[in-house]
Amino acid sequence: MPSVINDAYVTLVNNLLRNDYEKPWVEFKANLSDPQQIGEYISSLSNSATLHGHEHGYLVWGIENNTHHVIGSRFDINTEKVGNQGLILWLETQLNPKVFFEFSAIDHPGGRIALLEIDGALREPVKFRGEEYIRVGEHKKKLRDCPELERKLWNIFSLISFEQHLAMEQVAGEDVLKKIDYPKYFELLNIDIPMGALGILDALVEDKLVQRNDFGTYDITNLGAVLFAKKLSDFSTLERKAVRVIQYKGDNRHRTIKEQIGGKGYASGFEGLIEYINTLVPQNEIINDALRTQVPMYPPLSIRELVANSLIHQDFAMRGTGPMVEIFENRMEITNPGAPLIHVDRFIDHPPISRNEQLASFMRRLGICEERGSGFDKVILETELYQLPAPEIDLLENHTRICLFAHRSFAEMDKDEKVRACYMHACLKRVNREYLTNSSLRERFKVDEKSISTVSRIIRDTVEYGLVKPVDENAAPKVMRYVPYWA
Repeated sequence: MPSVINDAYVTLVNNLLRNDYEKPWVEFKANLSDPQQIGEYISSLSNSATLHGHEHGYLVWGIENNTHHVIGSRFDINTEKVGNQGLILWLETQLNPKVFFEFSAIDHPGGRIALLEIDGALREPVKFRGEEYIRVGEHKKKLRDCPELERKLWNIFSLISFEQHLAMEQVAGEDVLKKIDYPKYFELLNIDIPMGALGILDALVEDKLVQRNDFGTYDITNLGAVLFAKKLSDFSTLERKAVRVIQYKGDNRHRTIKEQIGGKGYASGFEGLIEYINTLVPQNEIINDALRTQVPMYPPLSIRELVANSLIHQDFAMRGTGPMVEIFENRMEITNPGAPLIHVDRFIDHPPISRNEQLASFMRRLGICEERGSGFDKVILETELYQLPAPEIDLLENHTRICLFAHRSFAEMDKDEKVRACYMHACLKRVNREYLTNSSLRERFKVDEKSISTVSRIIRDTVEYGLVKPVDENAAPKVMRYVPYWA
């Protein structure tokens, strides 16, 4: 196999050689061809890279171990075999879970160097032939013989988030600035753009949107790409995470009027996304003081919060699917991949729990979504102010869907809709340290005292559904107060 002439890899090797001793994620060999040893090193270097906070481990041929002098090597993994099977294929079948590794032959000024670049372990230690290995200093050991390191490694797996993984590796500084919408980053943070490319890159590194690597270039993190990509399609693993907005004619999916797929990162494109959705939302005509006024069918604040939540709380591990907003003539459905981490009955009162806390925190920092714990409360409050049916939360297979309904009069709502509205009203009252009463529910539905018995029937239905309960069962009917079943 001809050598690869690549300045970036020469820089990488020189950076690895600068250390006075081998790092746990780097192994230098003058020569090594034993398949078993190579497999054990792949396991140990992958696990050690993760343990020490590195994206990759490196096995390097052609380096004298003690002196770190380049002596050159003709090793070529592509021509090595185990029996009749190629070494690469054999290694892949012996590693569990699968771990990506890539071989390169480098024309270094000191001689030809062979390098195996190995991805760090992601969710569990990498085994070779059923055994997990780790590097302790410059020595390879079985992980089970190092219980403290094993516990630490598993703790790291529990903390590694989607945002920390890389969307694109080995990107030159000038190309980072072509792919990341850094002007929008500084605009949303309301700070001045630094003078010079290095100052801009330093700010992006500080916020973990990009990171420096061993090649002397940069890696763009998932956090940086998903928030500030100029084009999400530049990042193959994130392209399907772009938001789809679909407008239908009528109340079903038979006829599509418009379909738009977002191109920008969530932060860069959020205001444009919300503005676009609002242009598609039907208008309601209301009459106040004999004046006709057009108002949006759904509260703009509710749309903004629910769309932001669909971005923040999605399960990025699900491939081939992303957030979607569907607009019908009688409802709007907002869907995201992944089941919620809290019960749907507790959306109003429970502090939010996100799979993607760094993403959620950054979105709040940018002012894109509401402060912790207040978002869904405001969605329900706005729904009541607009006199809409209560939102409906559906758990689909591996997806969560929230539906906003167009205005329907009290008489037009069915029993389930009235019970759902009663429950959510009780939750909203509880959050405000108040109680559901016949009077408060009449105010919610905008009905007068003539409807006391009707509203009492709704409350009784909600009690029978097990969604609310009386504070004092012995209280007189006129002063009965209710709380959600979980209170």
